Amino acid sequence: MKRVVSVSIGSSKRDSRVEAEFLGRNFSIERVGTDGSFEKATQLIRQLDADPEVAAIGLGGIDLYLYAAGRRYTIRDALKLARAAQQTPVVDGSGLKHTLERKVVHDLDEELHWKGRRVVMTSAVDRFGMAEALWERGAEMVFGDLIFGLGLPVPIRTLRGLRLLARLLLPVFTQLPFKMLYPTGEKQEKQVQDWRGKYYAWADAVAGDFLYIKRFMPANITGKIVLTNTTTSEDVKMLRSRGASMLITTTPRLGGRSFGTNVMEGVIVALADKYPLTESDYLEYIERLGLGPNITRFSDGE
Repeated sequence: MKRVVSVSIGSSKRDSRVEAEFLGRNFSIERVGTDGSFEKATQLIRQLDADPEVAAIGLGGIDLYLYAAGRRYTIRDALKLARAAQQTPVVDGSGLKHTLERKVVHDLDEELHWKGRRVVMTSAVDRFGMAEALWERGAEMVFGDLIFGLGLPVPIRTLRGLRLLARLLLPVFTQLPFKMLYPTGEKQEKQVQDWRGKYYAWADAVAGDFLYIKRFMPANITGKIVLTNTTTSEDVKMLRSRGASMLITTTPRLGGRSFGTNVMEGVIVALADKYPLTESDYLEYIERLGLGPNITRFSDGE
């Protein structure tokens, strides 16, 4: 049995382990949080790197690469973590975000009709494929990177504006300590209900990183569609209780939760038995695995 382990700098309260079969091969899939400790994450990656059963290591709660506006940016703190492994592939899910999440948006268009639908993305530079796909399908967008990431009341409403933001800020931001950019450890559990709630009220759908979505989510999101990933069974209950109409995750639910794209990317790397992978490799395995949107319709009592 091959192991794919996601080492997350997020909260250990979200840890999980499940066994699954993909293309006739058995996998142990695990998520281990280090409660914001980069030191613990580094030590764990080194231990996993020495285990011959570990086929791939995922980075959770942090991106290694950001693909935006035709360029790739490397987050310095994530690179330090990745370098703790000398022989085992370390993946962050960015390859799948760029391919699978774009495909999911297009696959959903027949049912959801994105054109004219109001969509707020809590963070878009880390999911540029999803952002581009929504824009291409005619959604009315608010890219909320400045709103939810930096607390600035500046909505970005065009893809051109998002590209400009990425090219101006990412070369600088990727070199900063990651804790300045994204909640880690116990901070991930903090709920903030403030002026940012008006963007949820405006939107028909809320998309992007679930921790950002959850962090600023109002008590009432009746009728809203949530397009995201990495949701636990408790997250699903919370969305139901707050009135969401639909939850769409871009990776399959295993053991009651959807794991991050870094986990599924690790599975693909293990199946392909090579790394790095090309875009065509990702698309091939997306097809072979039948990956697509996983939909929970709360109005149907699911």
